[in-house]
Amino acid sequence: MRVFCLKSCDTCRRALRELRAAGHDVQVVDVRADGVDRADLERFRAVFGDALLNRRSTTWRGLDDADRARDPVELLARYPALMKRPVIEVGAGLFLGWGPETRKALLG
Repeated sequence: MRVFCLKSCDTCRRALRELRAAGHDVQVVDVRADGVDRADLERFRAVFGDALLNRRSTTWRGLDDADRARDPVELLARYPALMKRPVIEVGAGLFLGWGPETRKALLG
């Protein structure tokens, strides 16, 4: 299981704590410190569409209209904190966020 997150994100820390407590072997990918391969970003975008961009983030609010109009994958590569998180990869499955549906699917 790979978890793409920010180590400073409270939601991501909660997800990691709960996943580990449930016995999952978690490989953490800090999107800011480690980066995310473009192929992974494109795959995430294909699965989640516009939901992958966190338009409520401080980073998004700081962008001008020209930046906001850019290709989402390009934006995420340049500003990794724009990615809604965590993105959790389990085998071929992907989950976005740490809401009730994700918790139920991964924790039972």
